[in-house]
Amino acid sequence: MTTISFMTANYVAREVGYAMHGWGHGDRATNEAFAPLDTYGEKLDELLGGIAALGFGAVDVWGAHLSPDWATDEHVDIAVETLRRHGLTVTSYATWLGAGNVERSCELALALGTSLIGAGFSGDVGQLAPVLEKYGVRLGIENHPEETPQELLDKIAAGGDRFGATVDTGWWGTHGYDAARAIDELGDRVLHVHLKDVLAVGEPHETCRWGEGIVPVEECVRTLQRLGYAGAIAVEHEPETFDPTDDVRVMREQLAGWLA
Repeated sequence: MTTISFMTANYVAREVGYAMHGWGHGDRATNEAFAPLDTYGEKLDELLGGIAALGFGAVDVWGAHLSPDWATDEHVDIAVETLRRHGLTVTSYATWLGAGNVERSCELALALGTSLIGAGFSGDVGQLAPVLEKYGVRLGIENHPEETPQELLDKIAAGGDRFGATVDTGWWGTHGYDAARAIDELGDRVLHVHLKDVLAVGEPHETCRWGEGIVPVEECVRTLQRLGYAGAIAVEHEPETFDPTDDVRVMREQLAGWLA
């Protein structure tokens, strides 16, 4: 049975009062808000409690909410206990990978209860693959710069069996590539899905409620079903200027209906 999860990066703009000037602005503000240990439990409890109240039983933990750059073992203990208290499991750890943080990222993913990192990476895959192998963790490469599935498949092939795809349907839309077709072409290399709609082809990458943009969202779900995909699907919507909570509530219910 496919798990429906909430991508915690949906709240990338929350810490700047939904007046965000680019992703980096929200990312920095979120890291700064969540890094202090003395307030981490309170901040995370508010975040996860709200997500559970929307009807979700699983989350994708965004790196700004538990970063390999600042997360201590105490942060991890708080995160694990807060997830448990709100009845939430973790489907993926969503943090950018590089040679300098891959080991800590693997440790954090496993501590959260997942063996999947769903994100982009930088550097030589040859430096990442042995560490992923050591920890038994897989990297689902999230398509952002890649304009075709073949570009993504080439990167996956270079990394070996520790690598697969995290499909971001919204970024396929931004690049003008049919997201359902992309899923079909990636086939069994799909490890995870970020189900997202965007308003238009090209930059800026503006997300929206499913059905208000250009991505064939339901067709993407039907393609996954036809392929026998059994992984998780994350509900993703990251507006810069408004709170996405109401939209995400509706989207979760819509996805549950498609999967019923």
